[in-house]
Amino acid sequence: MVELEIHGVAPELDIEAAKAKLSEIKADKMSGWLTLPTDYDKDEFVRIKSAAEKINSDSKYLVCIGIGGSYLGHRAVIEALNRKSPTKILYAGSFLSPAALQQVLDELGDNDFSVNVISKSGTTTEPAVAFRIFKQKLIDKYGEAEAYKRIYATTDSREGALHDEAVANGYESFVVPDNIGGRYSVLTAVGLLPIAVAGVDIDKLMAGAREEQDADDENIYKYAAFRAALFNKDYDLEVLASFEPRLFYFAEWWKQLYGESEGKNSQGIFPAATIYTTDLHSLGQYMQEGRRNIFETIINVTDENPLITVPELKENLDGLKYLEGKSLSYINQNALRATVTAHSTSIPVVEITTPEINEMELGKLIYFFELSCAISAKMQGVDPFNQPGVDMYKNEMFRLLGKPTQQSNLDNRA
Repeated sequence: MVELEIHGVAPELDIEAAKAKLSEIKADKMSGWLTLPTDYDKDEFVRIKSAAEKINSDSKYLVCIGIGGSYLGHRAVIEALNRKSPTKILYAGSFLSPAALQQVLDELGDNDFSVNVISKSGTTTEPAVAFRIFKQKLIDKYGEAEAYKRIYATTDSREGALHDEAVANGYESFVVPDNIGGRYSVLTAVGLLPIAVAGVDIDKLMAGAREEQDADDENIYKYAAFRAALFNKDYDLEVLASFEPRLFYFAEWWKQLYGESEGKNSQGIFPAATIYTTDLHSLGQYMQEGRRNIFETIINVTDENPLITVPELKENLDGLKYLEGKSLSYINQNALRATVTAHSTSIPVVEITTPEINEMELGKLIYFFELSCAISAKMQGVDPFNQPGVDMYKNEMFRLLGKPTQQSNLDNRA
C-alpha cells in the first residue's frame, strides 16, 4: 500500500462518502482501468514484449507520437526510472512548434529508427501532422515495404483513420481499449510498448499496480476525502511537490489526470506541480505567505543513496564543515522534513511516501492516483472520464485552419 500522512490543520474527512463512490465508478462504462492490473490482455502483453525486442534490435531511436494521455503516462515512467536500453525514446506529436520538431529531427539524423503512433482516431491534429512527417522520413530512408515494418500503431480495435491505415499497410497494431480513457491508459499498450522499449520491466510495473488494486488501500479514500473536504473550504489549488527531479513527468501526468478529470461544470481543484528544493528558491515565499487557497501534496522518496557524500576539506570557506561525510540523500531528506514542517504551519500538507522509485512502487502510485482521482471527481459531482471543454479549442482551430466541417468531429475522439 501507499503510505500517507496529513500535516497541519486538517478538515474533517468523510472517508465513508469516498468509499461510497466506488460503486458508481465500477458501474461506469469507462472504468476498465479499475481491474486492468488483473484483467489485461495477456496475449497482447506478450506481443508488446516481442515488439519491444525487435525495436531494440533494429532501432537506435523510437519516435513516440501522441498527445496528452497518449504520451504523458509512459514518459512519466520512462524518465522516472531511466533504465538502460539500446533504444532511446524521442517524443513528437504533443506540440505544433516547428522548432521543437526540428530538434527531434536533428537528433534522429540518419540513424535507424521506428515509430509508435498512438491515437484513438488517427486524426488528432498534433500527432497526425507529426506522423505524416516521420512516416515520410521512414519511407525516404527504407522504402515503403520496410518502412511499414517499422511503424507500430496503438489505436482503436475496430475503426478510425489510424486503424484503417494500419490494416491497409500491415502495421503491427495494439489496442486502445474502448473502456479506458487516455489519461487512465498508461498500463495499456498505450504506455506499455514505449515503456518496454525503454528497458523497464513491465511485469513488475503491472505487479505493483495489482498489489495496490488488491490491497483496497484505505489511503486512496483518505486522499480523495482530504481533497474533497479542502475543496469545500475553498482550497482550489493543489501543488504536487517532489524532491526528485526524475519525477517531473510523473507530475505532468498527474496534472493531466486531475485537471482533465475534475475541471468541468465550474468545479475542480487546479493542479500544479513543482520540484524542490529548486523551486523553494522561486516559489517558497509564495507557498509560505501567499494566498491561502493552496494545499500541497508531497511525494517523499525515502531511499538512501550513500554513494554521493560531501567531501572533507581542510578549509571551511563555504561553511559546510558540519555536512562533511554526510550523504546527499540525508541532506535532501532533511530539506524535505524542514519544508513539510514550515509549510504545514500555513497550508494543509499531505505527504505520500514511497521507499524508492522502481517498477513496483511506480505501479502502486499510478493505481493510487487513478482511483483517488476518479473518487475525488465523483465527490465533486462531475464525470471523471469525459473532457467536453477540450473540444472547444479543437473546433475553433479547425475553423481557422479551414478543415472541412464533416471531418471535424472525427478529431474529437483523440
